[in-house]
Order: sequence, then C-alpha cells, then structure tokens
Amino acid sequence: MPELKVTNMAKFYSLVILCDKPMHGYDLIKIAGEKLGKKISPGQMYPFLAKLEKISYVKVKSEGERDKKVYALTPKGKKFCMQMLHKFGDLVELAIEPNLSKCAHCGCEVFKGGHTEKIRGKELTFCCIHCAATFKEHGH
Repeated sequence: MPELKVTNMAKFYSLVILCDKPMHGYDLIKIAGEKLGKKISPGQMYPFLAKLEKISYVKVKSEGERDKKVYALTPKGKKFCMQMLHKFGDLVELAIEPNLSKCAHCGCEVFKGGHTEKIRGKELTFCCIHCAATFKEHGH
C-alpha cells in the first residue's frame, strides 16, 4: 500500500476537518483556508482527496442535483487522522515544554502569564493570585 505523506498544513487540517464530519470538497477548501488564514487552491486539495480515496482513507458519495462529491473518512482514515493528531500533539508538547513552569501551590503547568511573588526571598510562580494567597496562608 502506498504511504500517505501529509506535507503541509492544508492537508493536515483537511484531515482534521474530515475527522469531524463529511464534507464537500469546496467547503473543505473554504474552511481550511479560513482556519489557516490563506487561500487553498483546488489543485492542492483535490489530488490529496483522490489519494485519500485511492488508499481507502475516504469514501466519496455524490449527492444533490449536481452530484457534488461528499468526502467522508473511513474507519481506517479516522485511525490515520488520530495518529497524525497524536504526532502533532507530541511535537507541540516538545516545543512548549521548555517554556512551562509549575504552580508552586497546585502544581498545574503555566505557559504564559501566571503570577509570580517573592516569598521568603525566593521568586515563586503561581497559576493565579488565589494559589499564591493560599500558599502563603498555609505557611508553605
């Protein structure tokens, strides 16, 4: 079986959209373009959809007077999509992890913002002022 390569965000995002619900190719192009903030060309999308159909990741059904094609992920396609989402999530986690700090009170991870206070000469990070107050109140 030929291997599927998802080589750009338009392809990745189209898989994510199809994972949510079946869709016409035109609508898929429009929504992916809106979400990504750029124009997606039919020449970029339709060959990818044809490849998905060829490897049984999507099934195509014609509907309406003009026989518009509706693309729906098969169970095999949904499994592939979920694998892609997990890989993408792992990459995002690797990129973000060095920028996380833990709340000194509740232990939740804080990416940006948060609240810092100097307590007993030590600069501590909290997720919010309430955790900082509780931390100080309980004499930690």
